[in-house]
Amino acid sequence: MSVLARIHFLGAAGVVTGSKFLVETLEKNILVDCGMFQGLKPLRELNWSPLPFDVSTIDVVLLTHGHLDHVGYLPRLIKQGFTGKIIGTAPTLAIAEIILKDSAKIQEEEAEKANKENYSKHHPALPYYTVKEAEKTIKNFQVKEPDKWISLSEHCTYRFQYNGHIIGATFIELDLFGKRLVFSGDVGRPIDNLLDNPKKPEWADYLFMESTYGDKLHPREDLGTIMAKLIKDTIQNKGNLIIPSFAVERLQSLMYLLWKLYQTNKIPNIPIFVDSPMGNNVLEVFQRFPKWHKLSQAAYNNMCQHVNILESYQETWETINDPRSKIIIAGSGMVTGGRVLTYLQQFIDEPSTTILLVGYQADGTRGRQLQDGTHEIRLFGKYYPVKAKIESIQSLSAHADQKELLDWMANIKNVPENIFLVHGEPSALDAFRVKIEDTFKWPVTVPKLADVQKLIL
Repeated sequence: MSVLARIHFLGAAGVVTGSKFLVETLEKNILVDCGMFQGLKPLRELNWSPLPFDVSTIDVVLLTHGHLDHVGYLPRLIKQGFTGKIIGTAPTLAIAEIILKDSAKIQEEEAEKANKENYSKHHPALPYYTVKEAEKTIKNFQVKEPDKWISLSEHCTYRFQYNGHIIGATFIELDLFGKRLVFSGDVGRPIDNLLDNPKKPEWADYLFMESTYGDKLHPREDLGTIMAKLIKDTIQNKGNLIIPSFAVERLQSLMYLLWKLYQTNKIPNIPIFVDSPMGNNVLEVFQRFPKWHKLSQAAYNNMCQHVNILESYQETWETINDPRSKIIIAGSGMVTGGRVLTYLQQFIDEPSTTILLVGYQADGTRGRQLQDGTHEIRLFGKYYPVKAKIESIQSLSAHADQKELLDWMANIKNVPENIFLVHGEPSALDAFRVKIEDTFKWPVTVPKLADVQKLIL
């Protein structure tokens, strides 16, 4: 007898961010990921809307990994009445705890600053969620091991499988009434300085497939040579190299790369400042979970000792006032908030400054504006001219490109009943749809935000 399930595409459908997929069945209602939208204002405004579903009937949340666009809606979910467990691997929940607390603190500070300086349209400006609400959310966390099938009910089981990308990240296999649903999460790259290669699914009746770089191949860049030239140019110009960076994985990759360049005499001993309170906490996660990454204890120690890790906002200003040429790595990676905004406010109008973008820049973010060549940028309610040199490196991306995504799918032994493409902008989704149909001859659907798809199990 066939059983009906419904999939509600509550986020990351037709867009990259806001990952939320609700699986509604007769036995359990399962939410896979619970992320915030980032980017364009109409998307960000969706974060303030309640979910179009009775949240109190959701039994469990399964997390693929700890990035904000996969976990940042959790406090709002709790506020709307969710009382179940939020389940992920140990590093995923450690990262999620750091990200939720840090983003709550930033939101409280930014709301306070907006109210004090009167530059918000909202009176009063409110934080999206508070530190207290983040802490309440974390009480629902429950750690589960990867590679083990775990039962939710008689006909519902799930398994986490290692997926690279960031520490703790997995794809999720969900077996429902004899059919397998696979949620790719974000797929990591096959060659990574810090992480092992992603595992690959071998069976998928329904595959929910990320498409962030579904229309692109990462360039084959000599990363060391590019970085060495940028650093030498920075010193020659008596300027600063500012690298907006995600606190999870990208920051650690940059630290490792800069340490190796110095160790092999490819760059001089230029001061490197890491200004990311969240990034400092993530480094501790690497130390706590050595089996989840490739760094030896000695390499970890040397990498950390090679940089100046800033602790306070006072040290931010001491770094700004330091007259030496220097490298500054600060969050956030898409220039949407965090300490990097203070550095840009001080240095973006100086031609001797170089800003290096090292990851995906979502539509509507300051990072995308800079990448696209904007002549001015809004920071803390004011516009600043962009006279700094803007550079971009794609090969540091933690996301698999089109070829790597296809390779990740290639081990699937059966013909899936449907591939749902998610986590992509419209051009990437369409290009990837065509490529999958041409390569595998599999049926592909590109759902829209708020779509509900019926599955026969």
